[in-house]
Amino acid sequence: MPTSLQTIPNLGPASEAAFAKAGITSAEQLRALGADEGYRRLLAAGTQPHFIGYYVLHMGLQGRPWNDCKGQEKKDLRARFDAIKAEFGGSKEKGRSDLEAALQFFGVLEKPKKA
Repeated sequence: MPTSLQTIPNLGPASEAAFAKAGITSAEQLRALGADEGYRRLLAAGTQPHFIGYYVLHMGLQGRPWNDCKGQEKKDLRARFDAIKAEFGGSKEKGRSDLEAALQFFGVLEKPKKA
């Protein structure tokens, strides 16, 4: 039986729902794809890119807390994130910080209402 994505550290109901929209429905599937390909699929499914969500995913797949990413490792992941984001046009909503985007992704903040 497939294991819930919520068994991966740092991932909760909101991220599980976003991955489901991208066709990723189990922890085993996400681990097999890896963080970069899993994140690409999120973007392809319409998730807005945000660096915090990207490195949180990396940390979770390594069994590490989300805030364990620091120094050179964080710089290296930022370069990888920027390259992946560029594949999708690199759009970013005006006035929306990476922190806000990550909090929305993980369900802490509501997504802004479209006018």
